[in-house]
Amino acid sequence: MTYIKYNKSLSIFFFATTIIFIILLFSSQSFLEWAFERHQNQLSWYIRPLFLIPFCYFSYKKNLLGISITIFLLFTSMIWFGKPESTNQQIIIFLEFEKNWLFSQWNFEKLFFALTVPISFLLLGFAFWKHSLLLGILILVLIAVSKIIWSLLNAGNSATIIIIPATIGLILCVILVYYYIIKKIKQN
Repeated sequence: MTYIKYNKSLSIFFFATTIIFIILLFSSQSFLEWAFERHQNQLSWYIRPLFLIPFCYFSYKKNLLGISITIFLLFTSMIWFGKPESTNQQIIIFLEFEKNWLFSQWNFEKLFFALTVPISFLLLGFAFWKHSLLLGILILVLIAVSKIIWSLLNAGNSATIIIIPATIGLILCVILVYYYIIKKIKQN
């Protein structure tokens, strides 16, 4: 019983810390600028999609602590690496677009698009929680393709910079998630 209580407390802690991180991004211009400077380092662009692998794994295992830690790591990974010495101009333009989009006036359409992020995580987690491999992989593909399409439609040419990291992340996620789940199915 202590283990379950400890697990629940830690899960709540990591979910709360993630929310605090997001609030800090939105409420502190200096923190936001510092974070986006570090996010210019494309290493964070390549590792962020890979956090979907443990997210799917922990959802499949119905492990809220693993899910909460993974979400925390995914969100904070944008600040893990230092600002690069030189940055591709497309990266700077694209990140500037993202910052401007986040801080421009909010309306129903913008709220709808912003809510697609948590909703897609809920759907992805639910699919793997219910052990639906096909639905989970379909949602993974939908998340990556939607991010690319939305970015291209809204940020223009600068958004082409996300295509390679998003595609590599998607391919790795699908292969590793599929491999793990198929391996688990064969063991049972």
